[in-house]
Amino acid sequence: MLLFGSKSLDMPAPGEALAGRDAPIPTAETHFVNGHPLKGPYPDAMQKALFGLGCFWGAERIFWQTPGVWVTAAGYAGGETPNPTYEEVCSGKTGHNEVVLAVFDPQAVSFADLLARFWEAHDPTQGMRQGNDVGTQYRSGIYVFDDAQRRAAEASRDAYQQALGRSYGKITTEIRDAPPFFFAEDYHQQYLAKNPAGYCGLGGTGVSCPAFAESAA
Repeated sequence: MLLFGSKSLDMPAPGEALAGRDAPIPTAETHFVNGHPLKGPYPDAMQKALFGLGCFWGAERIFWQTPGVWVTAAGYAGGETPNPTYEEVCSGKTGHNEVVLAVFDPQAVSFADLLARFWEAHDPTQGMRQGNDVGTQYRSGIYVFDDAQRRAAEASRDAYQQALGRSYGKITTEIRDAPPFFFAEDYHQQYLAKNPAGYCGLGGTGVSCPAFAESAA
């Protein structure tokens, strides 16, 4: 994903965020890869996970390729502007992060497994950037839907920080209750399935996640 010029690396102060709009922006109805409804209804047994790990084009592919994930969607979360557009998010004036919603079957894949893929797919020590992508929308984040997810996220963060050792800095990943999720525009959904040679933007640390090793044992 290309950079949009020089941007502030600070979140917009209260009252400074763009106004947004009341109605959701148009998006796809079904998943381009598996045909499942993007906005639901989802099967009763499914759970949700929400992650920010840089450009959502490459991040979404990580999760739709994970067995046990029923559907994924690219979107925006963690800011102030309701129903933002991509251009508004890229301006740095909404406070939103580019995120991926993963709806998964906990009988087929655990939240711990998804956390492992999250940690290993990007560098969570970079603050308001991921590689060459710079801006508040590229920050690392885990947005939890219940106390169990929060405990798992915090434990995996601590384990991964230990695994990184002195080779990397302090993890900057924000862990917070899941904020409102706004679906991104149609062309962002499953972008790398529609454009196989498209920009990915992800680069992990090369350090495996201890939480995954434990859950897969």
